[in-house]
Amino acid sequence: KKMRGGKRSMIKLKFSKIYSFACGKTTFQRDHSRIGGHGHSRVVVCNEADRFEGGVLSYVDNSVRSTKYTVATFLPKSLFEQFRRVANFYFLVAGILAFTKLTPYTAVSAILPLSIIIGATMVKEGIEDWRRKKQDIEVNNRRVILHKGDGVFEYTEWKNLKVGNIVKIMKDEFFPADLLLLSSSYEDAVCYVETMNLDGETNLKLKQGLEATSSLHEDFKFPDFRAVIKCEDPNANLYSFVGSMEFGEQKYPLSAQQLLLRDSKLRNTDYVFGAVIFTGHDTKVIQNSTDPPSKRSKIEKKMDKIIYFLFCVLFLIAFVGSILFGISTKRDLDNGLMKRWYLRPDSSTIFFDPKRAAAAAIFHSLTALMLYNFFIPISLYFSIEIVKVLQSIFINRDIHMYYEEADKPARARTSNLNEELGQVDTILSDKTGTLTCNSMEFIKCSVAGVAYGRGVTEVEQASGRSNGSPILHEHINRLESKSNEIRDSPDRKEPIKGFNFTDERIMNGNWVNEPHADVIQKFFRLLAICHTAIPEVDEETGNVSYEAESPDEAAFVIASREVGFKFYKRTQTCLSMYELDPVSGNEVERTYKLLNVLEFNSSRKRMSVIVKDEGGIIFLLCKGADSVMFERLAENGRRFEEKTLEHVREYADAGLRTLILAYRELDEEEYKQFDDKFSEVKNSVAADRETLIEEVSDKMERNLILLGATAVEDKLQNGVPDCIDKLAQAKIKVWVLTGDKMETAINIGFSCCLLRQGMKQIIIHLEIPEIQALEKVGDKRAIAKASRESVHHQISEGAQLLSASRGACQQTFALIIDGKSLTYALEDNMKNMFLELASHCASVICCRSSPKQKALVTRLVKSGTGKTTLAIGDGANDVGMLQEADVGIGISGVEGMQAVMSSDIAIAQFRYLERLLLVHGHWCYRRMSSMICYFFYKNITFGFTLFLYEVYASFSGQPAYNDWFLSLYSVFFSSLPVIALGVLDQDVSARYCLKVS
Repeated sequence: KKMRGGKRSMIKLKFSKIYSFACGKTTFQRDHSRIGGHGHSRVVVCNEADRFEGGVLSYVDNSVRSTKYTVATFLPKSLFEQFRRVANFYFLVAGILAFTKLTPYTAVSAILPLSIIIGATMVKEGIEDWRRKKQDIEVNNRRVILHKGDGVFEYTEWKNLKVGNIVKIMKDEFFPADLLLLSSSYEDAVCYVETMNLDGETNLKLKQGLEATSSLHEDFKFPDFRAVIKCEDPNANLYSFVGSMEFGEQKYPLSAQQLLLRDSKLRNTDYVFGAVIFTGHDTKVIQNSTDPPSKRSKIEKKMDKIIYFLFCVLFLIAFVGSILFGISTKRDLDNGLMKRWYLRPDSSTIFFDPKRAAAAAIFHSLTALMLYNFFIPISLYFSIEIVKVLQSIFINRDIHMYYEEADKPARARTSNLNEELGQVDTILSDKTGTLTCNSMEFIKCSVAGVAYGRGVTEVEQASGRSNGSPILHEHINRLESKSNEIRDSPDRKEPIKGFNFTDERIMNGNWVNEPHADVIQKFFRLLAICHTAIPEVDEETGNVSYEAESPDEAAFVIASREVGFKFYKRTQTCLSMYELDPVSGNEVERTYKLLNVLEFNSSRKRMSVIVKDEGGIIFLLCKGADSVMFERLAENGRRFEEKTLEHVREYADAGLRTLILAYRELDEEEYKQFDDKFSEVKNSVAADRETLIEEVSDKMERNLILLGATAVEDKLQNGVPDCIDKLAQAKIKVWVLTGDKMETAINIGFSCCLLRQGMKQIIIHLEIPEIQALEKVGDKRAIAKASRESVHHQISEGAQLLSASRGACQQTFALIIDGKSLTYALEDNMKNMFLELASHCASVICCRSSPKQKALVTRLVKSGTGKTTLAIGDGANDVGMLQEADVGIGISGVEGMQAVMSSDIAIAQFRYLERLLLVHGHWCYRRMSSMICYFFYKNITFGFTLFLYEVYASFSGQPAYNDWFLSLYSVFFSSLPVIALGVLDQDVSARYCLKVS
């Protein structure tokens, strides 16, 4: 049987049994009972988008608009935005009054400067909005294959899609709307999706259509396809979907497993067919696109206060002048003669009439308000915007912040925070991908209680340098000389990304001669099987590369391949690999039937697969964090526990990330019971579905036999230690918020100069006997109470230690706190104590912290200290932290663009932060401060000359200067030099900024 395009159809296999996804077998219970109710009322008629019902429902089209204005709303909305500023509104009122007899100058000269400034600002906003419009046009005009009818598929623009249309998406294309997956190039309608644009994750997600529609994988099968979908209304939840589909006189439940979200990409699948469910602004990604928080620099806020102060001065001067004018006017009449005859009071109706002096004084106050408005610099706001845009261009074009390897320059995504860079007091940084490369390398392992791997990590090198260890220095020199020999060797191998393991006892098949060769075989076999990686074989060279969920997982599969366990093929039910047979010494092909995958998540901290080998034996293979794995070992599976624990501690001290590997053998009856229960809870749509899945998985992941531990290194980015050291010299505090375990975070802290020898460590944690004893009992209230008291006590002790050391010596302190303790430290009655302690420490490290905790810590530092905070991160889990901080810096690394899209400034490497803050931050703050001071100085000086003239002229309200000179003074005559100062002034060169921080 041939598929269209000349590809052979795959044997029909059920992927649902492996990954245990809902595949059309879900029952109509609980969530699905809401279909048709409030909030679940959308009806989609598939393949009949132009039908009468579709017209009545009038869903939005698929075009999107991110612009602030339209042609119709640009003028009123932009004018409203301009006159929301109190200074502009004041000048507008003064301009209107200029058409009355109260004005001291001509109306045109009053209106023209305001028109120029407002017009120029509107043009700037119009240009920015037009750029957004062009991006919208490009997106809306992307092409997609649409079913036109009678089995004919043709290309059309995204904007033409309607709810109910059938589309065909090809490999590596983006989904144009939220689609219901009907079928794919695989027989059972599975496909792989990359959601990097949605959540920043680079790992591939598996989606699967209903079994009822899985046969619709040819163009000619769609002319007669009809279905009615009833589902939830548009909402922002990316990970849930509730609905049902009526097809072939039957009703099938739908879940998020069948939903393909707009802006995610199809990967490792030739094509899919989908029905359009949500379009345009109804799609989940657009529903999630909230406007970033409005951030204003402290200098702008202070400038607003000065403007209000000048308004008070202006009104005061006008009030005093009017009183003096009223007195002068009342005394003007002397025996029927006018003293100020030159003002022609006889031809005036009220303005200079001595008999109506009070009214004249009131009218004079309005004249004075217009005359003295030069105290307020009319072009200040516009000039500041121009200066900030030009400053941003200089930041974007700084060649010293250009990362040539990835072709990524610095990019200021917003220009209104440039001067804040020069006032940063605290930096809150992510670790993985920000301080480190997020490019994991398999460097060491412990198998059967024996440590393998002769590499030296960066942390060990840094420790050796700081401690002056001659043994370690000798070892490092020996390794360097050996690497030089290998580099000079004519038959040397190219370095392998993800693999930095050297040990002759393991490599080149030598592991078969080790005392525990059988354990080593199971260890690397587990690494080759227990994963969700997808192999890609180069047909020309035969080399295998892998698409993996995370860099760690890729490193494990690459390591097993290099040792001799080469995973090369995955089907829906099988994994195939080549491995060395210890008996024959030959490379043999092994195939393992994949039965279930118990997926990894942050609460489980482990992942397992259940496979059946060629002999029919069923194994559960598990890898996970040491905190959850050792407690799951069987009594007869702890043979290597003591040695493995010792090695894990050594690896953590070396700054490595560790995982424990273990397995168990299952009998047929035990597996059958588990599979039935697991399938039942997987196919349910209950609210506690995930909890039930964890409970079933937890029962199976017990009584394991320990194999060993892996250790991978996440290398520091180039220049990180020097950058942090320079920032510390500039009195900038650095906090690191990481999900790593405490030992790893501490040692990474030493390697990147965040922690230094001689620095006193204050460690707050809950790994104490009292808490552990309560955890065994399981009384949650008692655990929470004891934990809260313990954290409070530890914070108090740390504060006392700081107080005692202040007078004695200049001892520096570092605070290290774990995630559990942080939960209690951030509570209302304790957070101020925690902040007080942390703010007096030179460095702070928060371990095992969640994304929410990162954001809460950032908010606490910002609001508690009142000083400028900067957050820097590279992943979707850092978005909350970036938006909470005064300035958010996104690292354009390997974890997608979510952090960059939420940031104020994007850079490619952490080390560029040094130049961004110490050079551009210094320049921008000084330039902006000087510029604003000069603006106020020149306008106040000019305004007081008018006031002094009025004193001389008995406050008659006459201008001292020509109308046009008055009008153009701020706009043209004196603004350009000040703008040049704001853009180009340098008190010192960049070299001295970095040298004397």
